Amino acid sequence: MLKSVIFAAMLCVALQSCKQSSSDETAAKPIKQVFADYYEERLPLYPLEATMNGDNRFNDKMSDELTQEGKAKLVTFYKKYQTELAKYDREKLSAEEKVSWDLLQWECNINLEGLSLPTELLPLNQIFSTHLMVAQMAGGASLQPFKTVKDYDNWLKRVDGFVVWCDTAVVNMKKGMKEGYVLPTPLIKKMIPQLQGMDHGPITEHLFFTPAKNFPESFSSEEKERLQKEYTTMVETKVIPTFKKLHDFVKNEYLPVGRSTSGFDALPNGKAIYDYFIKYYTTTEMSSDEIHQIGLREVDRISAEMEKVKEQVGFKGDLKAFFNDVRNNKKLMPFTKPEEVIANFNRIHEVMKPNLKKLFDLTPKSAFEVRRTEAFREKSASAEYNPGLADGSRPGVFYVPVPDAKTYNVVSDESLFLHEAIPGHHYQISLQQENKDLPDFRKNLWYSAYGEGWALYSESLGKELGLYTDPYQYFGMLSAEMHRAIRLVVDTGLHSKGWTREKAIQYSLDHEAESEESITAEIERYMAGGGQALSYKIGQLKIRELRSKAEKDLGSKFDIKAFHNLVLESGCVPLKLLEDKANVWIEKSK
Repeated sequence: MLKSVIFAAMLCVALQSCKQSSSDETAAKPIKQVFADYYEERLPLYPLEATMNGDNRFNDKMSDELTQEGKAKLVTFYKKYQTELAKYDREKLSAEEKVSWDLLQWECNINLEGLSLPTELLPLNQIFSTHLMVAQMAGGASLQPFKTVKDYDNWLKRVDGFVVWCDTAVVNMKKGMKEGYVLPTPLIKKMIPQLQGMDHGPITEHLFFTPAKNFPESFSSEEKERLQKEYTTMVETKVIPTFKKLHDFVKNEYLPVGRSTSGFDALPNGKAIYDYFIKYYTTTEMSSDEIHQIGLREVDRISAEMEKVKEQVGFKGDLKAFFNDVRNNKKLMPFTKPEEVIANFNRIHEVMKPNLKKLFDLTPKSAFEVRRTEAFREKSASAEYNPGLADGSRPGVFYVPVPDAKTYNVVSDESLFLHEAIPGHHYQISLQQENKDLPDFRKNLWYSAYGEGWALYSESLGKELGLYTDPYQYFGMLSAEMHRAIRLVVDTGLHSKGWTREKAIQYSLDHEAESEESITAEIERYMAGGGQALSYKIGQLKIRELRSKAEKDLGSKFDIKAFHNLVLESGCVPLKLLEDKANVWIEKSK
């Protein structure tokens, strides 16, 4: 399954270029230097990402990807490194250098393809958007550091850049309105309260003022007084007016032209946009039709497994009735305070700890903790993992939204922890960051099919880790897997088959135990970020396929720890590279 010709095509082009430039090869710098140069030159082009990765040199900068000048800089950058790679004969590189060569070639190709599309005309949405990331940073407890006076001054400068970014976003959205690139109306409606929450005072209670209420004790009284004045001015004269401008524009101009259609296929050049996002997020050449059919088959398979659990707990009625029972079962809503939800996840971690050693001998050093999602984005947020830093200065954080603890349903908590935390995203991302053998540009690479595929595969390890002893928690795991299988159906349905938002919501309600409110938020997430939701199941199926192949081919020689090392040790890679590596390992292990 998931056969890809992407890398073969890349190699043909690159090797041909190598032949043409063989006379220059002796003068080429060491390939490791190319990898290092790429990483260093890329960082200032993506300053928010640099901050996320713990490089504080660009904490005062904002990205410029919304302007034509900014896009042109990126095109020049990626073409430069295509040319650099063409100077080397890939076959003469070491095994790990070949992987890095392939990855850098993929990065250049996929980013250049994306830059050819007019995605800057849709810069805002309710969930995947720079304005939400910056707002999260503003609270002072997230990615942006606020430990020194320089940190505080950096943020003042970054906010100046953010104001420009927002102004550019409005210009682009107005252009999109003229050319037919606008968001679906339900997504626009979800953005309005997010923006409204930021467009007024009182100043000292504003999210962007928060760091000025939490100065480190080491700051002098003069420094505190100056910064407090400057943060007051920043919020009053920059942040509030910017969000008010955004709010008024979105509500009064953008909302009236919002479209009634739901998918990318309704946009000009929409098929090319969705095909690109499929490739970007799955790292395959699979078609939307192929993925849609896989989803339908997986929904049927998981439904059959769910029937077994329904019979086990003695529920009388069909599966859809069981979904409703699980959604509304008060026994599965045992909490009254958000703190109890967080404590339950920490309890799950303690249960797992003795069994982790049975499956893993490669584990991260990075710290980890569970936190409640911040109030300003809690109502529209999903559970998520924010990476820590390899130097230990920032822990990996599993964020859990708890808008109402009394209605919080625990049925998927065990599988959710396995996915977002351990051994899912926390293990995979932390090990990648901590791996000193990888060039810097690979330590923070993210391929959703691999990263989310690994996290979903991790959910299947629950019984091996001492979890899923309660049939409802096992049903929660099946529900989570069903959720990802449904994504293959509804995401492709929305963006390539003309499905409406309502049809997608109903399909999900018919096949999973989530609440209608939760399903609606999920469907609107897929509408905003088409293709991303495909990556989970596509990646999981590939990892599970490779494990099954290794178990079959190696028999008694199969070592689950060695297999997990194989998947995790090289960090995030496209699925074809992972498959090639696994096949070599299997042959050598026989």
